Amino acid sequence: MPLKFRGVDFIEFDSLLSPDEILVRDNTRRFIEENLIPIIEQCNREGRFPRELIQPMAELGFFGANLKGYGCAEMSNVEYGLVMQEMERGDSGIRSFASVQSALVMYPIYTFGSDEQKSKWLPALQKGDAIGCFGLTEPDAGSNPAAMRTRARRDKDGDGYVLNGEKMWITSGSIAQVAVVWAKNEEEDGKVRGFLVETDRPGFRAADVHGKWSLRASVTSSLSLQDVKVPACNLLPGTDGLKSALMCLNQARYGIAWGAVGAAMACYETALQYAGFRKQFRDQPIASHQLVQEKLVWMISEITKAQLLALQVGRLKDQSKARPQHISMAKRNNVWMALECARMARDILGANGIADEYPVFRHMANLESVKTYEGTHDVHTLIIGNSITGIDAF
Repeated sequence: MPLKFRGVDFIEFDSLLSPDEILVRDNTRRFIEENLIPIIEQCNREGRFPRELIQPMAELGFFGANLKGYGCAEMSNVEYGLVMQEMERGDSGIRSFASVQSALVMYPIYTFGSDEQKSKWLPALQKGDAIGCFGLTEPDAGSNPAAMRTRARRDKDGDGYVLNGEKMWITSGSIAQVAVVWAKNEEEDGKVRGFLVETDRPGFRAADVHGKWSLRASVTSSLSLQDVKVPACNLLPGTDGLKSALMCLNQARYGIAWGAVGAAMACYETALQYAGFRKQFRDQPIASHQLVQEKLVWMISEITKAQLLALQVGRLKDQSKARPQHISMAKRNNVWMALECARMARDILGANGIADEYPVFRHMANLESVKTYEGTHDVHTLIIGNSITGIDAF
C-alpha cells in the first residue's frame, strides 16, 4: 500500500534549525514528493535518468546552491545539506546528479577557474542549460587517484594542451557538455592539474555503463580522451596538484553525509508504517513484536545521531572550521548507518522488501554504491585514523 512520508524527528531536531533552513528543506521535500516519488520506481526499472527534472531543479536553485554570485542561490552549507538530504530521500541517483553538478563541476570552476571560465560556465550550469561531469577516477586508479595515467602535454602545433587517458564511473558523462578532467601535466613533471574539456571536441568519447544493479536512475559513463586538444585558457589556473581534486571531493562528501540520512529516513519510515499495518501471529501488527521494535529503535537512534553529526559538520563548514577528517567521519558513519537501516527495513518488510512497490531495496542497492564512491568506508577510516594518531597508514 502507498506510504506517505511524515518526517523523522525524534529529538526535536527542527528546533536546531533556523526558519530559513526549515523552509529550504520543506520546499525541496515538496518538490521531491510531487515530482520524483511518482516516477522514480519506473525510472529505476527502465534504467532511465529523469532528465525532465533538470530544469525544474535549476529553477529552484538546487545547482551550485551554496556558491556566491553567478545566479546561485547562496544558501548556507546547512541549507545545502538539507537539500541533499531530501534529494536522496527520493533517490541516490538524483542527489548524485545534483551533487556532481554543484560540488564537482561548479565548485572547481568557482574555486580554481579564471574570471572568463566562471562567467562562461557557472551561469549556464546553474540554470541547467549546461551539464557537467567530473573526470578523476580511472579504470586502474580508484581509491588511489595519484596513480592516474591521464596525461596532458603541450600542443606542439598550437597554444594549448593535448589530453590522453581514460576515466571510469563518471556520473553524467554521456549527457555533459563540459568535463572537469584531471591529468598529470608533463610540462610540470607530472603535477596534477584540472582542465575544462568540452565534450564535443574531437577525440573525446563517452560511453554509458550498462548492467548496473545500483544507481539505475543515474547516468554512469566511461570517458575516453584520445589526443583531445584544448586551448591554454581551458586549464583551471588555480589547480595545484592532487590536493585541488581532493578539495572538490570533500565538497561532494559533505553532501553525501546529508544525503545518506535522507535515504535512511525513507527506509525507516517505510518500515515503521509497514510494521503498523502488517499483522502476523494473534492478528497483531508486527510492530508489537519485541524483535521488530528493537530494529526500529536501532534505526531511529542511528538516524538521530547521524542528523546531529551532519548538522555539526555543516555548522563548522559555515564557520570555515570543517576539516577533511570531519567530513570523512560524517560520510563514513552516515552511509554505513543508512545501509544498515535499509537492510533492517528490508528484513521487517519480509518478502515485500524486495518488491519495488516499496523503496527499500532500491535504496539498499543504491547505498552499496554510495558506500564506495567519493572515498570507500575503509579509505575514510584511514583518513580519520591519520588525523587522530598522526600516522599515515595508506
